[in-house]
Amino acid sequence: MTRLLRYFSLFVMLFVAVGVVSAQEDESIRGLHKVKRKETIFGISRMYDLSIDELIEANPEMKEPGYELKKGTMLKIPYAKNADKPASSVSGNPSQTASSSQPSTSSQTSNASQTSNNANAGISNRAIRLGVMLPLHDINGDGRRMVEYYRGVLMACDSLKKLGISVDVHAWNAAEDANVSQLLTDPAAANCDLIIGPLYSKQMDVLSDFVQKNDIQLLIPFSINAPQLVDNRHIFQVYQSPTEQNESTITHFLQKFKDYHPVFIDCNDSTSKKLNFTSGLRRQLDQRGITYNLTNLKTEESSFVKAFSTTQPNVVILNTGRSPELGIAFSKINGMKVNHPDLNITMFGYTEWLGYTNTHLDNFYKYNTFIPSVFYFNPVSPATKRLQQKYRWNFHADMMNVPARFAITGFDHAYFFLRGLHKYGKFFNGTAGTSSYPYVQTPLQFERYANGGMRNRTMLFVHYRPDMVIETIKF
Repeated sequence: MTRLLRYFSLFVMLFVAVGVVSAQEDESIRGLHKVKRKETIFGISRMYDLSIDELIEANPEMKEPGYELKKGTMLKIPYAKNADKPASSVSGNPSQTASSSQPSTSSQTSNASQTSNNANAGISNRAIRLGVMLPLHDINGDGRRMVEYYRGVLMACDSLKKLGISVDVHAWNAAEDANVSQLLTDPAAANCDLIIGPLYSKQMDVLSDFVQKNDIQLLIPFSINAPQLVDNRHIFQVYQSPTEQNESTITHFLQKFKDYHPVFIDCNDSTSKKLNFTSGLRRQLDQRGITYNLTNLKTEESSFVKAFSTTQPNVVILNTGRSPELGIAFSKINGMKVNHPDLNITMFGYTEWLGYTNTHLDNFYKYNTFIPSVFYFNPVSPATKRLQQKYRWNFHADMMNVPARFAITGFDHAYFFLRGLHKYGKFFNGTAGTSSYPYVQTPLQFERYANGGMRNRTMLFVHYRPDMVIETIKF
């Protein structure tokens, strides 16, 4: 793999004649623009004295990950914000020379000060400088997974280029035995706006000091020990510990299922690691005076059915995430439903269940199943299909068949941060309301941790509805 890879967005604009085709009933729309060959979103926005954000807001389909501007596409052309609108829309044939300069700063500056505007303009008017410090090699599983993640990052850069956002990418092979201090002597490292990495905890001390010294944002994409998050405000950590995930899941379980009767089923799995969740949930139910029942997969049906309410909907919680025990539980419940068809049963599962759809999908739908997770790979969504197809075209291979595709994770991370940096500059912090990016697989929303960096706190309920629709509920 090439150690240094640069992405440049080259905007060469020619004198073009643009027809505004037909007036629109919407008073905010001036007319339509038919896309010509080699036109870009940036060039079209400049042609009509619009910001890129204004053009995208008028054409929401552009927000879809992997969106490509194609010849013949009809785009809505809005009036620029704060511009005087004519009393009536008219058709015209304006022609302008489109500038070759970089995109102007977005007109949406929130409540930031003039200092923030200046900082934003510094990044918005040039290529964002991105560094990737991960094990990028083919020696072992870590390297192969991170190569796929990195390819997703590059795909995000390519998609953003079509929005007029230019990215200059530098990649270093930060293998497990790499001398990170030596890698950081490359002058390009200190010039980065954002560095993605590392994969190994032992590399954190050096990188943490480096980004703090050089005012660089550091995105830690995976689960490593990073105590530096407590006092380094340049760090963003995506990973959430099992304890944090349990606490968040319990909180939202209590909100979602406050009118349900909980049933805990002991699955006799001596290897289970779900005790912290089930005991924590039971403790919270006890504190709230909520009645629940306990039963066991080996219990005879006549006793098993007594754990279920006939007057309330039941929510079933197993104490294992394993597939064999889940299969036995479904068989037990299916048998019980033959004799007690009026029982209302919902299953509440674990992230591992997302990998069992080949075996248990029908029962997921049948029992209105909710699965908590920090990601959801939806193979039938148009955005997922587009990214998988582009991955095949670009790299002549398929993504690894794992529950969370590494390439799509890299795409989501890079798209979220690079678009945020383009809009807000160094003031981007990933909090709620700072990004409208419709994630493909991995939702992100950060909050301040202690007096230090930012930590992702977003989770999902993946809901398999009885009408055979899968929805995600973000919280």
